Amino acid sequence: MKKLARLTLFFSLCFVALFIVSILFGLLAYWIDMVRNIPAGAVEGVDATELAWKALPVALFLSILLALSYSVRRSMPVPLTLFCIIVLGCLFSGGGALGISRAGALRPALTPVSAVRGGPGLILTQSDNAMILLKESGDIRGSRVVSIPGRPLIYQEAPIGPNNTILKLPALPFRNDVPWFIQSLTIDFSLCSAELKSRLAENWLSFAAYAFSLVLLLGSLRFVLELSRWHLANLFIGALIFRSVLTLATFLGAGEINALIVSFLNGKAPPVFVTPLIFSALGVLIIFYTLLTRLARRGRNG
Repeated sequence: MKKLARLTLFFSLCFVALFIVSILFGLLAYWIDMVRNIPAGAVEGVDATELAWKALPVALFLSILLALSYSVRRSMPVPLTLFCIIVLGCLFSGGGALGISRAGALRPALTPVSAVRGGPGLILTQSDNAMILLKESGDIRGSRVVSIPGRPLIYQEAPIGPNNTILKLPALPFRNDVPWFIQSLTIDFSLCSAELKSRLAENWLSFAAYAFSLVLLLGSLRFVLELSRWHLANLFIGALIFRSVLTLATFLGAGEINALIVSFLNGKAPPVFVTPLIFSALGVLIIFYTLLTRLARRGRNG
């Protein structure tokens, strides 16, 4: 019971902390987009419920991964670990989604913030190009001086016309391009959160089936955290496997793939339950594999 209580506390703290941190990172990303808008102008407010929906799958995936690693390091029994994580994952995902949907009725949103303003002499850079604004940054057609490598300085009194259309105002210099790995991860998590949100809006049974099957599949991957004696290496391998599960969820959620699987099953399963059935089948197979390998090891040792 002590091990169960510790695992429950560990999972709960991880989920809450990761959920809050994910929302804060989302707010930070929106604020950065606000201040780097040139020309200056009001931007749309940020819906806090949308940030919460995007944070929900992030907290769920990482909490399960960390909880599985914790159970391996504490040498907890596999059946106890799976039962605890599946129950906690379903409770937190369902409770979180229900709370977000209830909070959405209040429509909490941030107040639109004006983008950054700069006076004459503001220097904007992008790659090796530089642009010096000679008027306020809010003046889209204000005069400017443009520096392009290998070419003399260009003075644009009015940056309009056929020779000036390619010279647009670049972003502020502190903006960096996000690596593709981070972009793809953000996209997949956004699609996963959109799937959860749409299923909850459709009906509770559809959401429960998807959440349960996803948690079951993720929880069944405990054996990945036991591949070696180095727990940190196992954690990185587990993160890659979880990333593959997220990709699989995105792949199965595509309308064309879902329709193809439904046609292959000759309509024996409703389209809304195709993905949960696949997740559940994979999870059950992995659990059986884990139990059989453990029984075989005990037989050899005996």
